[in-house]
Amino acid sequence: MTFLNEDIEFGNRRIVGQEKAINQVERTFRSDRLSHAYLLSGPAGTGKTAFALAMAEIVNGVDHLTDMKGTARSKKSSWFKHPDIHLFLPLPSTVGGNEYQTRLELLAKDPYEIVDFSLRPALGNDDSTKNRRAFYSIDYYRDEIRPKTVLKPNEGKRTVIILTGIDTMRKESANAFLKLLEEPSENVMFILTATKSDQLLPTIVSRCQHIRLAPLTQEEITDGLVTYDGMAKEDAQFMARVSGGNYALTRFLDLNTLQKTRKQSIDYLRHSYTQNAGELLDLIQDWNRNLNTEGQIALCNTLEQLLRDIMVYRETEKDSFITNIDQLDVIKKFCETLKDARLQEMIEHLQDLKMLLYQNVQFKLIFTSLSFRYSSLMRGLEPEIKTSDSWQHLPAFTE
Repeated sequence: MTFLNEDIEFGNRRIVGQEKAINQVERTFRSDRLSHAYLLSGPAGTGKTAFALAMAEIVNGVDHLTDMKGTARSKKSSWFKHPDIHLFLPLPSTVGGNEYQTRLELLAKDPYEIVDFSLRPALGNDDSTKNRRAFYSIDYYRDEIRPKTVLKPNEGKRTVIILTGIDTMRKESANAFLKLLEEPSENVMFILTATKSDQLLPTIVSRCQHIRLAPLTQEEITDGLVTYDGMAKEDAQFMARVSGGNYALTRFLDLNTLQKTRKQSIDYLRHSYTQNAGELLDLIQDWNRNLNTEGQIALCNTLEQLLRDIMVYRETEKDSFITNIDQLDVIKKFCETLKDARLQEMIEHLQDLKMLLYQNVQFKLIFTSLSFRYSSLMRGLEPEIKTSDSWQHLPAFTE
């Protein structure tokens, strides 16, 4: 008995983009040669969790995120109600009350909901900056995950264990989990997701069928925002331009705030160049006070897109290649006056900065440090402190 008939369309109900990965899974499932373990890797916000849930539903015949064209074998309404589908998230050291269950319920309503404890420390307060680094501890693995792997399917084809963010698994846990992959039960299927698959044990990767989810294009994000989030097309196009390819994050951002921060990002570059301490301090404090982690990441994406537009225009002088076309005068002025600006290095610093934000480093400190580095890079100079000596305190910029 095959899992899919010839007419099944894997992602026509909720999955955004990922046509290549969808085709790969369809071919595998139609052949009925299922692997005992799949690894879904890809950039943040590309839909790895949603994709994993859709795969689990197909395996156990649930007609929900996908359209099984009348071939569904389960009467359950979704993965959340199915007894043979078990989803696990990385956890911080302490989780209170029903907090974990509440996050699963949110995900049941919306497979692209942000439920990660590191990105969203508190559900009731989006502005929370509390550090809640999440991971798979050995106790979590032994007490919660491993017991589910010995269960026989209740009504489905497989007992499906989904582990999101597997790249956060501690070494001791990873070594214990590896034993399960080396001697898999006949009735168990693992679906793992990872943003940084290169941080996994090579032996774990080698025992999984690897499915890579591609970065989402602006067109795919626009279509997702219009189709699934009811956003006006013009607004969706703007949001997609500053998304950094992260659909999951972008759909929860405020359009008016993004438009404001785009203008402020231009001011940030100006004040960084002149080292106007007062204006810089006011601007950074305003961002620190009013932007949560998701908003801070979106600010970085907005600034990065502006820098990329400047770099493209400097090389081509073609308006048609510019994303922020309404800022063309600003872009032209930058190219005329700062011909030696080291734009690629400025972009790389931003990308490094985003990783620090995910690690809960204080926003106001890293954006202040960034302004010192930008002051030098916009002049075509080396920053005061070399990247290799980042442990040093940054001094005030000197001529």
